[in-house]
Amino acid sequence: MRLGTVKRKTKETEIEAKVQLDGSGVSEISTGIGFLDHMLDQLSKHSQININLLAKGDLHVDFHHTTEDSAIALGEAFSKALGERKGIYRFGQALSAMDETLSRIVVDCSNRPHLVWRVNFKKPKVGDMDTELFKEWFQAFSQSAGITLHIENLYGENSHHIIESCFK
Repeated sequence: MRLGTVKRKTKETEIEAKVQLDGSGVSEISTGIGFLDHMLDQLSKHSQININLLAKGDLHVDFHHTTEDSAIALGEAFSKALGERKGIYRFGQALSAMDETLSRIVVDCSNRPHLVWRVNFKKPKVGDMDTELFKEWFQAFSQSAGITLHIENLYGENSHHIIESCFK
């Protein structure tokens, strides 16, 4: 069983992350940020990766530290679960639709982290969350997971749908 567990504690956050790559898409996620929880639940469900993530952070300041640190912890757990990365399908790609939106996501589990982010939003926020934090999330995740990740929104209008198509 490919399993990775990480505990991360900083001045701003305290996070426990657990990833089971050979899962069934079951998740228990609580970051204190409702929209981020929803996106991570979608990631788990559509990837069939079990994700447990409990994060407590300085949300009274803003959502930045909790968003970024949860991605770092989840990425580290993902990397641990991959282990030596032998016997895996290293590359993957998907076209992800969400209503009027279409995004292209390409991944390489090369242990050479890099993010290409070609996503623009019409609005600066979805609910209470700044849309700019999603690039921060994917950047931190790709770096700590050791993956090359290309995310490109081909078209779409609704910021919620654009973000969700990137996570799916």
